[in-house]
Amino acid sequence: MELNVLNEQGQETSKVAASDAVFGREYNEALVHQLVVAYQANARQGTRAQLSREFVHHTTKKPWRQKGTGRARSGMSSSPVWRGGGRAFPNSPEENFSHKMNKKAYRAAMASILSKLAADGRLVVLPSIEVESPKTKEFANKLKALGMDNVMIVTESVSDNLYLASRNLKNVLVVEPRYVDPLSLIFYSKVVLTQGAVAKLEEMLG
Repeated sequence: MELNVLNEQGQETSKVAASDAVFGREYNEALVHQLVVAYQANARQGTRAQLSREFVHHTTKKPWRQKGTGRARSGMSSSPVWRGGGRAFPNSPEENFSHKMNKKAYRAAMASILSKLAADGRLVVLPSIEVESPKTKEFANKLKALGMDNVMIVTESVSDNLYLASRNLKNVLVVEPRYVDPLSLIFYSKVVLTQGAVAKLEEMLG
């Protein structure tokens, strides 16, 4: 498997060899869907809470007698079928939304996403990417020269200058390989890897 290497002007200059296990894998839609669902579920926080009939403030007195009124029998106004009553199956802060995904399946799904990006021409490689000063304008001009505006950049290490120069740019994300997530890979139009990041991803997912 070979990936296109671009220069600072966005022109293809050469190719770099990459692992077929990470960048040349057949796309597995079901496995990728499982990964995305697990990633979103694990990001959820159990902060919502609802009241059960135990905790709503209602009297326990029987609203009317059992027989003779012509109405349906009722025990107390905190019943879930009553307006203002407690919930039958309330959400609680202790609710656990996490999904477990095996490491082997996770690696295969991430490799499947990277392979799909490479096949669709949305993944390119740069020898390296750096800025001399923490200036957003300087980094924005560098991206403009590359012809990219909605881009995720994965570099072996993010320097202070690169972090400060990129953090205020809309639709630009700069991360290290260990922080790459499936949603960002899918969301951004282009994914740029440095050659060091390619080696690191092969080590992590191979």
